[in-house]
Amino acid sequence: MEPHKSPRPTLARVASRAGVSPSTASLVFSGAGPVSDATKERVLRAAAELDYAGPDPRARSLRRGRSGIVGVVVDERVLHAFRDPIKIAMLDGIADVLGGIDAGILLLTETGDGSGLLATAPVDATILVACSPSIDDSVALLRRRGVPVVVVEGASVLGGAVVSLDNRAASRTVAEHLRELGHERVGVVSLPFAKDRRRGPIPAEWRSSPSITPVDRLLGVQDVFPDGRVVAAAASTVEEGIVAGRALLDAARAPTAIVAQSDLLAAGVILAAEERGLRVPQDVSVVGFDGVQVPGLAAEYDLTTMAQPAVEKGRAAGRAAIALLAGEEAETVCFRATFHRGNTSAPPR
Repeated sequence: MEPHKSPRPTLARVASRAGVSPSTASLVFSGAGPVSDATKERVLRAAAELDYAGPDPRARSLRRGRSGIVGVVVDERVLHAFRDPIKIAMLDGIADVLGGIDAGILLLTETGDGSGLLATAPVDATILVACSPSIDDSVALLRRRGVPVVVVEGASVLGGAVVSLDNRAASRTVAEHLRELGHERVGVVSLPFAKDRRRGPIPAEWRSSPSITPVDRLLGVQDVFPDGRVVAAAASTVEEGIVAGRALLDAARAPTAIVAQSDLLAAGVILAAEERGLRVPQDVSVVGFDGVQVPGLAAEYDLTTMAQPAVEKGRAAGRAAIALLAGEEAETVCFRATFHRGNTSAPPR
């Protein structure tokens, strides 16, 4: 004879054992309403005694007509996102907030042509965290699907939300720092402007690029140095910084300072300078943007940069997604970057 099996624990049994209504017990597990600490403790103790892990998320999704998943869209290559400390920090912030409502995260990539999971993924809302040249296409696709959209560093979205950074003012700050040091020939390594992520000279129509971040950061530098040569990188990676750095440093009149639009790109520029026997900052100054630790960069370098609050940006994006899911208007937030003077900038020789 088989031993008698205890009935599967249910929310109703937990509520009965805790001496509360099923709706109160449900509020404890969903975190969707005000419940006193004493009541919460009683319900959780009863759940532990019954070995009850919480409501079945599949049933909850069916009742709500939702998947319980928020899509997070990064650049078209996930590999680049996971090598970028800024994107990792933003993802940490997003996960920190969405974890509070027990929402899952589905990492998606942009293709720019309407194909791929972005067109079909069962998501309740989507956060675009990459300053991608394909961002307009992605937003349009998601709006056609009726999916609420949060854009990190992008144009305003009808019915959506935007989390932004003072990119132009921040880049102007670091350019003014170089001018105060006495630099006149300043080059720029930019993030990609074009959808094909072409490296090299920037397109003539760069000001109209949907990728707002490189546009605003370049405008900030050009507020101070309007004639500096600009080389676009294909991605925010150290390797791309090396390629762009070589192009600038091999010119007949090489710049005495280089502004890179990310710290990863700046690290690549430093490595390109070292290849050529140039000392940073004695022979060439290099400044970045982000304020992150770059793996592989020699410990002797303390990068002069603009530090941005990436985790807080991610949290703000997560809160905006929750607000949109609740049918509320999401707050538009603009963060500020702070100047960090390291040891990679000095007066020109």
